[in-house]
Amino acid sequence: MTEPPTPSPLAATHVRVARPSRDLAAVERFYVAGLGLDVLWRTTERVSGEHDLVMVGPRGGAWHFELTHDPENPVEPSPTVDDLFVLYLGAPVEEALVDRLVAAGGARVKAHNPYWDRFGVTLRDPDGYLLVLCERSWG
Repeated sequence: MTEPPTPSPLAATHVRVARPSRDLAAVERFYVAGLGLDVLWRTTERVSGEHDLVMVGPRGGAWHFELTHDPENPVEPSPTVDDLFVLYLGAPVEEALVDRLVAAGGARVKAHNPYWDRFGVTLRDPDGYLLVLCERSWG
């Protein structure tokens, strides 16, 4: 009899994805008002030499976005067609969710990889990065 594989110690590790933004208010609106994530933390005042940022994610979740902007040394976002943030919903994508994301500054787009159009919806966020809402489950 073989032993079941031992889970990796990384399996429960919290993940932070950090990336630049042109407009923190616009991406916050997209991910919070549109997608329904929570603001977990944000800078409250401009401090010279430091980034302005907002962290968004599901409250109590194991991941979050850190969206940053440095007005003194701005970094222009440079997303490609394969820079995807994929959420596996495990259910059909509700059109009301897509409508909220579009109303919050997103744009529904055709996926570069047709797999994502077959199994979900792709939207461009205000910085040009792609969010895929996938109806499949992970695993």
